[in-house]
Amino acid sequence: MVNFYLHLSFSLIAMKKAYTITSLEQTKLLADSRRMRILRLLMAAPSTLTKLSQELGQSPAWVRHHLQKLLAAGLVEPAEIRKTGTVTEKFYRAKGGAFLLQKTILPESRRPTILFAGSHDLAIEHLAKRLAPYLDIVLHPIGSLDGLINLHQGLCHLSGAHLLDKSGVYNIPYISRLFPQHNIRVVTLAYRVQGLMTAPNNPKEIRSISDLARPDIRFVNRNTGSGTRLWIDAYLHQQEIPTNKIHGYKRIVFTHTAAAEQVASGLAHAAIGLQAAARQFNLHFIPLFEERFDLVFPRQETDQLAPLLDEIQSTSFWKTAKGLSGYNFTHSGEEITF
Repeated sequence: MVNFYLHLSFSLIAMKKAYTITSLEQTKLLADSRRMRILRLLMAAPSTLTKLSQELGQSPAWVRHHLQKLLAAGLVEPAEIRKTGTVTEKFYRAKGGAFLLQKTILPESRRPTILFAGSHDLAIEHLAKRLAPYLDIVLHPIGSLDGLINLHQGLCHLSGAHLLDKSGVYNIPYISRLFPQHNIRVVTLAYRVQGLMTAPNNPKEIRSISDLARPDIRFVNRNTGSGTRLWIDAYLHQQEIPTNKIHGYKRIVFTHTAAAEQVASGLAHAAIGLQAAARQFNLHFIPLFEERFDLVFPRQETDQLAPLLDEIQSTSFWKTAKGLSGYNFTHSGEEITF
């Protein structure tokens, strides 16, 4: 008999996993504080209708009403039926050990809306303006790696990345790991030059990355997960330059434009960013490397993204994008197979 009850007790304990809420109906259901309280109690441990009513100070009928809503929404599930003599107890548990609310809300418009989440890019900003009459591109610059993760989680339609793998290959190794089914397309937008941005005429005489460790230099960094930050971290590690020697290493901005603005305003003496951003603010620029910037999107989004894919291969786009210093659009629109 003891072993029987031990088996029942342990069977109620399941490995807890996070559950992603993407349904608007589920989100609305949890806006009710009463249902949220029941869900949180069942996240902590399986329970019965009787125990829940005692914990909440409500009648079993009241609890049953809200519990049925949670069951119907797939947020709660039956855990076990336990029989003790003539008494039958039904246990319920939350479907997840934690719940992540993830719902993208887009405008209601006659124009299709595309949410871009990924690395900050000046050519993407240029495209968004050009395509505005036909396609509404909403920009969310969160970095290359986080952008791909958002794409994997279905939180955007399009991402942009410039992630250099240790193999020397851009983007594909990261994409292959995140999307092993290869249900994704990778199209090159441009090659871009990045380098050190300093004040006009370079008054601090900064010549290389190693100068960032000088005590008289204030640096502004990029956010963790951005392609630029991953490059910086890898280079510093390779050159054995301690990050704690760089004043401002922990101070971050999320875009190339913001990095250039920090240098232009005197809040920083140096940053690493796009040549085009340096030119916007008339900064001194020291080229460091050229990188490939790719657009990444699910195959099912191809039709909706057709205006953008057509535009990046058009002569008119290349002509108007000439003003973006350090950009090379020779391979724009080429698909990378993997």
